Amino acid sequence: MDARTFLGLEATDDPLVWRLPVTPGVSTPGAFLFGGCGLAAGVSALEAATGRPTVWATAQYLSYAPTGTTLDFELMIAVAGHQTTQARAIGRVGGAEILTVNAALGRRPMELTGTWAIKPDVPPPDDCPAREMPEHLRGTVMERVEVRMGSGRQFSELDGTPGDGRTALWARLPGQLEPSAAWLAVVGDYIPGGVAQALGRPAGGNSLDNTLRVAQLVPSEWVLCDIRIHGVANGFGHGLAHLWSEHGTLLGTASQSLIVRFWRP
Repeated sequence: MDARTFLGLEATDDPLVWRLPVTPGVSTPGAFLFGGCGLAAGVSALEAATGRPTVWATAQYLSYAPTGTTLDFELMIAVAGHQTTQARAIGRVGGAEILTVNAALGRRPMELTGTWAIKPDVPPPDDCPAREMPEHLRGTVMERVEVRMGSGRQFSELDGTPGDGRTALWARLPGQLEPSAAWLAVVGDYIPGGVAQALGRPAGGNSLDNTLRVAQLVPSEWVLCDIRIHGVANGFGHGLAHLWSEHGTLLGTASQSLIVRFWRP
């Protein structure tokens, strides 16, 4: 299953116009589009329209796309150079702007490579327990992705004791062996769950933005999402995640700010 199939993203006769039905499978427990899926859809459409891979993309969320609606993407190619394209995708529901994705796409030949981020020392996926699935997450995008706890606490173990702000999750989409920018965008939006680990209370939030920076895409059945919450204050949380392959390749980084919300019993 590729990312476009997972999302249900639809092409139209116009290569600069795409459609995303907001089904329960790409929605949050609050019955609106999961932010990572919105960024993933914008990235997928831009890559298809430009024929170039994503280097960087960010989504700003202005409103909510309710489950059962359709998000219409209008693409704009701002600059198309020899090796880099700068473009944006504006997602609307019924004419109302919901999110805007800005992106740079391309590839430049260069022999030098390097990684200076440090992968956390966690057990391999098969040796990690599955993450608990609270009832209110069932039937949403959360149930479609298999997640194992590399480090951190299960939801039932959150007793109010603050953590160190670090969580590591293995994520797998059955049948998805080759990571794409779109798939990383979905996994990167697990950052809000790190707020619960940091505060020690069942919490999450609504993303104000999602930013993805793609380093190197290599085949990997599982993606390790190394979440680091930097701070929570004034009702907002801020953090990032390093995204790793099973064999230690840095696939990319994700970051975001969010409105912190606590789960109701």
